[in-house]
Amino acid sequence: MPKILVERNGSVTTIIMNRPEVRNALDNEAIGLLGEVFQSFDRDDEARVAVLTGEGGAFCAGADLKEMAQGANYQAWAGSEGGALRTPLSKPVIAAVEGHACAGGLGVALYCDLRVADETAVFGVFSRRWGVPMSDGTTVRLPRLVGMSNALDMLLTGRAIGADEAKQMGLANYVVPKGAARAEAEALALKVSEYPQIAMRSDRESAYTQLGLTLDDAVLEETRLAEAAKRQEAQSGAARFAAGAGRHGSFE
Repeated sequence: MPKILVERNGSVTTIIMNRPEVRNALDNEAIGLLGEVFQSFDRDDEARVAVLTGEGGAFCAGADLKEMAQGANYQAWAGSEGGALRTPLSKPVIAAVEGHACAGGLGVALYCDLRVADETAVFGVFSRRWGVPMSDGTTVRLPRLVGMSNALDMLLTGRAIGADEAKQMGLANYVVPKGAARAEAEALALKVSEYPQIAMRSDRESAYTQLGLTLDDAVLEETRLAEAAKRQEAQSGAARFAAGAGRHGSFE
């Protein structure tokens, strides 16, 4: 069976890590394929939002340590040139997490824009006990997402973080019943895909870009990124509002 599966439903692309016999741990081939699928999604003009999930009740157990134990040379998933988790895509990716998202699997979840976790989800730097360092962006993205104190707790102790605690610290955006993560993530992806795309993507890009800028430069960059949406979407959207759309807080 292919190690990475892709399913399409209109504007939503679902990407499935498909190695359930090892909790979807990613060997060198699988992480390379995942990077290729990400780039293919990003280039597809018909695809607007992706959902990333794992097969068989687990999200991803990280790098395949059995392959590593045999001497496999692992390229950094984030820090190497062309690494699958190097930089954000131009479109949103939503993680649907059930079961373990640990070690490099945590890094894969952090690469996504949002995380929908079911009640069985477990996040953690479990590689701490084996002396395997993080090279998937976790030590960079985790503090920015949940704050330094929570990040250091996870990075130093390697303890398991359940779905409710993940939601409390901002690691998970939504917690849903067992087995519902993929369906809920796909419903959320469909909703996001139906919004005017230029403004949504420019706001998203500004949020990522500002991390490396001063406040003044970040505000100027926000203005620059907003120009295309102002020219192409804002007037028609304002006209719909003026005609009565969105009354009483409705997003329909």
